[in-house]
Amino acid sequence: MEPTTLLGGAMLREARPGDEAGILACIRGLAEYEREPDAVANTAEALTENLFGADPKVFTHVVEREGRIVGMAMWFLTYSTWTGRHGIWLEDLFVQDDQRGHGYGKALLASLARVCVERGYSRLEWTVLDWNAPAIAFYRSVGAVPMAEWTTQRLTGDALTTLAGAR
Repeated sequence: MEPTTLLGGAMLREARPGDEAGILACIRGLAEYEREPDAVANTAEALTENLFGADPKVFTHVVEREGRIVGMAMWFLTYSTWTGRHGIWLEDLFVQDDQRGHGYGKALLASLARVCVERGYSRLEWTVLDWNAPAIAFYRSVGAVPMAEWTTQRLTGDALTTLAGAR
């Protein structure tokens, strides 16, 4: 991905070593926005390993403005057995409150759409909290459609451990 200059002199680019603190600040900002400020257990060290280690499985595009990471899109690959092609799962999209309204969120989404098109991936997907009306309106404005018939399922904690021990 070639870096792109955005409104206000901001730069959209792939994350690189040294961005971990800014990415973690975005993760914490998203957790606060989603009413889970104490839920973040991630660390700069874990981000270093996961984003820049020997075999990364997660990727991040960032918006940097005046030397500060002000937005990010963290993603990983999925695979559709029906299409026989990969896709992108957008894990988190976040732009700092004071930087919203400049088109950075749309630019981040567009950068992932370009990755899909350039690599022949069949889809770009993510979830959104049902109470997050501003985000839902934004996603509709770029052409995203809800997958109303699908419900996210999750195993964590004791349920995950119990199932892992099942024979």
